[in-house]
Amino acid sequence: MDNLTGDLAPYSKSAEILPTTMRQMRKKHSPVQHTLHHAIHAVGIGLHTGRPITMTMEPAPAGHGIVFQRTDIPAAAPLPARYDHVVETRLSTVLGEKDRPENRVATIEHLMAALCGCGIDNARILVDGPETPVFDGSAADFVFLLDCAGRKAQDLPRRTIQVTKPVRVTHKDSWVELLPHDGATPHLSMSIDFPASAIGAQSYDLDLTPTSFRNELAANRTFTMRQEIEALHQAGLALGGSLDNAIVVDNDSVLNPTGLRCPDEFIRHKVMDAVGDLYLAGCVLNARFHGHRSGHTLNNKLLHTLFAQNTGWQDMTNLQSTSAAA
Repeated sequence: MDNLTGDLAPYSKSAEILPTTMRQMRKKHSPVQHTLHHAIHAVGIGLHTGRPITMTMEPAPAGHGIVFQRTDIPAAAPLPARYDHVVETRLSTVLGEKDRPENRVATIEHLMAALCGCGIDNARILVDGPETPVFDGSAADFVFLLDCAGRKAQDLPRRTIQVTKPVRVTHKDSWVELLPHDGATPHLSMSIDFPASAIGAQSYDLDLTPTSFRNELAANRTFTMRQEIEALHQAGLALGGSLDNAIVVDNDSVLNPTGLRCPDEFIRHKVMDAVGDLYLAGCVLNARFHGHRSGHTLNNKLLHTLFAQNTGWQDMTNLQSTSAAA
């Protein structure tokens, strides 16, 4: 399949493709960089604008990284998918150009999580609007698109950063931290505690691999409280939100007719968000990540805090390539 144009099928259709690709992705992240085998196109509704967004994902050279590009703004600067290019984290992670406020791309975290989970290091993401499509509110359709585009090995080693000292950021009763980790892949654990009894207190942890991402994280949808929707609409936000692309909670009940995809879908989605936010390090970040009642803002502050110091992390790329050559 060379490209995919038009509204994507709901996850129930996409999921029919995933078991085969899961079997193909049993291995851990490989030590070389990867890009897409070919470009792929899709159209979907923007969560906040409520209008159709055309997105194209293209291959990029080794060492290029993930870079977003607005195609509807003349001479718009490319937006590297890095923590230091994030300009807003209120309801989603937003990349932007500080000197040109209209040049921004919002709601990138689900796509970034899919790129990380599928082992894509280099790609150009072209969008003709201020956000990526929301699709079904999870990362599943992004995974489907990436599988359709294929994955191509490149001739540079995959960059990996090893956290060597604990880093912690707190705000009131919320916190996130990165700890040194001797495992082969990142480990993530999170907990949440919502007043709404339909969510309540939940926790989740996993070792992040291509298989665990697909099996345990990719299909979990974003969520909101029913009583918050009117205020969001008055602020010009969530105009594209619906029961087709978000879980809506009304205290002790879930309003979606089909219910939840799994009992702990809420916390799994928060972990998936963290995967996408942490991939804004610009590479694989090997560490133990812990978060409690955290979100995009603390995740981004955590990366700023980590890289503000020169002694709490080590770039393992050259060490890995030397070891592989030996």
